[in-house]
Amino acid sequence: MIYYSENGQEKGLDKDKVRSALETVLGSFGKRKRVLILPPDITRAHSGAGMITELLWERLEERVIDILPALGTHMPMEPAEIRRMFGKVPLTLFREHRWRTDIGELGRVPASFVSEVTGGRLTFDYPVQVNRLLSDGGHDLIISVGQVVPHEVTGMANYNKNVFVGCGGSEAINKSHFIGAVYGIENILGTTDNPVRAVLNKASEIAADRLPLLYILTVVAPDSEGRLKIRGLFAGDDIECFRQAAALSREVNFTTLPERLKKVVVWLDPEEFKSTWLGNKSIYRTRMAIADNGELIVLAPGVKTFGEDPAIDKLIRKYGYRTTPEILAFTEANNDLKENLSAAAHLIHGSPENRFRVTYAAGHLTPEEVETVGYSFGDINALMKQYDPLSLQTGFHRNTDGEEFYFISNPATGLWKAAR
Repeated sequence: MIYYSENGQEKGLDKDKVRSALETVLGSFGKRKRVLILPPDITRAHSGAGMITELLWERLEERVIDILPALGTHMPMEPAEIRRMFGKVPLTLFREHRWRTDIGELGRVPASFVSEVTGGRLTFDYPVQVNRLLSDGGHDLIISVGQVVPHEVTGMANYNKNVFVGCGGSEAINKSHFIGAVYGIENILGTTDNPVRAVLNKASEIAADRLPLLYILTVVAPDSEGRLKIRGLFAGDDIECFRQAAALSREVNFTTLPERLKKVVVWLDPEEFKSTWLGNKSIYRTRMAIADNGELIVLAPGVKTFGEDPAIDKLIRKYGYRTTPEILAFTEANNDLKENLSAAAHLIHGSPENRFRVTYAAGHLTPEEVETVGYSFGDINALMKQYDPLSLQTGFHRNTDGEEFYFISNPATGLWKAAR
């Protein structure tokens, strides 16, 4: 095991401190000649991974021969997005992960294992899939960079999720998401030990001899003025760095409220959130804090589609964000959902389960489009005036008429839940 950790105070770790930490970590790996970096994409721009990738390139220079953003099913990054996130790193180093086609398989997690960790609810096996650049690229070091934060599918984001889901194929993505959905989003959010992570950890064991992995993980949280800072940096070649990062994330990314909230307003930055596939973090991360018959208002001026992928977008429009029993029944009866289990899982994750109302103020979707998938439509211009996201910080507020609401400036930065 190679392991390094650095915790910052509220002021966080600055660029010089991160650069020094990377020097220490890379020194443990000796001279490597063919390095592949796996950062997140622009949807995790606040992770600090862009800066870290740039620092790695500056340190390793021509030894970095490929950079593969872990897109999962997300849209490919535009050159302007790459430049904004990764600074001076040459565009010629970046590769596109094509999750439906560019895939190699390193083995399979047995169905018996999946059945064991899911309590018999699922009995399929699980493919250990990665982009062929990982399996066949001839790299002597693969550096996976990313942020540990509460996540709806794996409990806590990153570590081997970045490899086997973010750089995985359609079967792996579909099955991992469906395992999480069947287990229950509210059972999995914020946990490190759950069925999905158990399967991914088994995948790591199977692939260990083929993938020379180094993980560099950040924990990011806002300071007292709402500015995001890197509060921790963890690096290693096994699970210990993830466990330490997750422990810090539980300290700085979890907000426990005394009781459930009647009204929550969430702001989705248009530069980051352009689909409900991404924007539904507003639902995932707040659902355990919203009262029965409460309301979630999503301010989403940049949202213009449902899915990041055209095929998944079509499925979301067809079936909508219905209750878990409805989606499971649709999946059992329809081959298009059976063949796209990640879409089925997303529909479950994004459902308020008829417990609270979601008012989606999407800047580029019509009232009919929003209401057809099961949400209430909100007028973005009117709601932006009523709840000005640029003048509000995360926390409790009151309208001029005395109405209390809880505002969240970026749902991707944490998890909110009620104590009762």
